[in-house]
Amino acid sequence: MLSLRINRAVAPVRQFVRKLNLHEYQSAQLMAEKGVNVPVGIPAHSVEEAVAAAQKIGDDEVVIKSQILAGGRGLGTFKSGFKGGVHVIKTSQVAEYASKMLGDHLVTKQSGPEGKPVNTVLLAKKMKLVKEMYFSIMLDRTSMGPLMVACAEGGTSIEDLAHSSPEKIIKVPVDINVGITDAEAMKVVEGLEVSGDKTKAMDQIKALYKLFVDLDCTMVEVNPLAEDENGELLAADAKVGFDDNAAFRQPAIFSKRDTSQEDPREVAADKWDLNYVGLDGNIGCMVNGAGLAMATMDIIAAYGGQPANFLDVGGGAKSEQISAAFKIITADDRVKAILINIFGGIMKCDVIAEGVVSAVKEVGLKIPLVVRLEGTNVDLGKKIIETSGLSGVIAADDLDDAAQKAVAAMNAAA
Repeated sequence: MLSLRINRAVAPVRQFVRKLNLHEYQSAQLMAEKGVNVPVGIPAHSVEEAVAAAQKIGDDEVVIKSQILAGGRGLGTFKSGFKGGVHVIKTSQVAEYASKMLGDHLVTKQSGPEGKPVNTVLLAKKMKLVKEMYFSIMLDRTSMGPLMVACAEGGTSIEDLAHSSPEKIIKVPVDINVGITDAEAMKVVEGLEVSGDKTKAMDQIKALYKLFVDLDCTMVEVNPLAEDENGELLAADAKVGFDDNAAFRQPAIFSKRDTSQEDPREVAADKWDLNYVGLDGNIGCMVNGAGLAMATMDIIAAYGGQPANFLDVGGGAKSEQISAAFKIITADDRVKAILINIFGGIMKCDVIAEGVVSAVKEVGLKIPLVVRLEGTNVDLGKKIIETSGLSGVIAADDLDDAAQKAVAAMNAAA
């Protein structure tokens, strides 16, 4: 167990998060529809559109923002070497900056080393802001409902502020059955230390809460929530997240999903209704059942390997889905061996075998394949593989044996 924990600690980890994220300009549009004050902003998908947007805003200076689903854009660096994903520029410079941003990848602290593609830039009106604050609403396990988080200091990392000055952050739980009250909204406004009209500020907090509830959000974050020279609150930056389970209730919102910002392997898996999360290892895994999948990943790590993915094919997968899953795994150049670990209950071993054989015959097998089958129709499944004529398939007796053989095969192939 100690070996397992050590390997798990050093392994690169990605968490499977069930939520849809929208770009800043999309979130701002939703906020505006609910009565939240947002800066004037126009999205552009080409240099020509960016120039037209800046001209429509009509000011000498504008803010140009790269639209990616990752934080830290302002301090990011493009693959080309151009620095900064957010700039305040003269309107005459829009074509120059837009051409450097669009079509390139922006690398930030949250994007990963490959960065995220910039397909859209947001041209926004330069605002005269006198104060920046922080506000968010999220789901809280302790209070079992929405939790409003506010701080009179914003525009910076709320995590850093929570660590250095936790007393500056206020938290206001809301009873989901009652909704936000005037007293709760006023407590947030006072915590933000608003200097303008507090009644109008309360209306803005209520509007943000209405957005959270009406659109089935998992998070609404405004950082900064700013105050302009007239004392009006303004959502200067917007981030909104939605639970995947709300897709059937919010089809218009989920149609805005930008798959170019996601791992292409996960996008492909989603089309086949497969539970897949890409990782950074070199042993591809195909397993049925989330618990068994996690156990398989752990034991691979315990023997010195690194899983390349989490893949649960579930109990009702068809052979076509199994074939698709196999193709997704083999399309990853980092994968040097594949481990199929199936305990057939609802999922039948012969269905897995048929899908694997079909996929291998179509795309070929250039790396070792370790197969461990047990459970319903196991003999039939093994026979299908044995009589398929496939070469490079390694049979395993149990999970321990399978993991050892997969790691050995990966090391031999490296």
